[in-house]
Amino acid sequence: MKLLLLEDDDLLAESLAETLEDNGYRIDSATSIREAESLMATEDYALAILDLGLPDGSGLDLLERWRHQGHDLPVLVLTARDTWEDKVVGLRRGADDYLTKPFHEAELLARLHALLRRRSGGGVHGLTLHGIRLDEDTQRVSTDGATWQALTATEFRLLRYLMHHPDRLHSKSQLLDQLYALEQDAAAPNLVEVYIGRLRRRLGKDVIQTRRGQGYIFVSH
Repeated sequence: MKLLLLEDDDLLAESLAETLEDNGYRIDSATSIREAESLMATEDYALAILDLGLPDGSGLDLLERWRHQGHDLPVLVLTARDTWEDKVVGLRRGADDYLTKPFHEAELLARLHALLRRRSGGGVHGLTLHGIRLDEDTQRVSTDGATWQALTATEFRLLRYLMHHPDRLHSKSQLLDQLYALEQDAAAPNLVEVYIGRLRRRLGKDVIQTRRGQGYIFVSH
């Protein structure tokens, strides 16, 4: 699942990106509004993490433009502005949640999980679709509600993305884009086939369907 991180503090951005990637997310980082607007225009993000004080303008102005343009992805605001008035303004202008600096990384991750679960309709502890239960905290999957299988990092990223976007056709290039960040070397398209095959062996053949020449669909029922 790919996230956009807009933060102009290089040390904080690097630390956050590392933490998020360790927890199964793919991160595209931007340090300015211009860079973030360019990425948003060409990439498909599940969520954005947005700093407000940026070198080329206001993060809230950017957020408001995104909303007017129809971008409905969840946005978590990070800022040193900690008054209740600032939080009210941020939420009214389109933020979904608000976290003040300094913050604990565990709280950031918990808020991200909550926003993504809310968007996909998942339960408190994870996603359940087609009898498949995915625990996003432990990166395990169960097909019977009792026996759990540990997933590799790539298996987890792929399955989580498919379960957050069920009954939709995803091309190989779209799935690769979610699995690998922009700055990484291009991955071979057949890697998607390899990991789809691994997931089918864990979950059953009928859960992830192939549309020949088009892509894959995770069936929700």
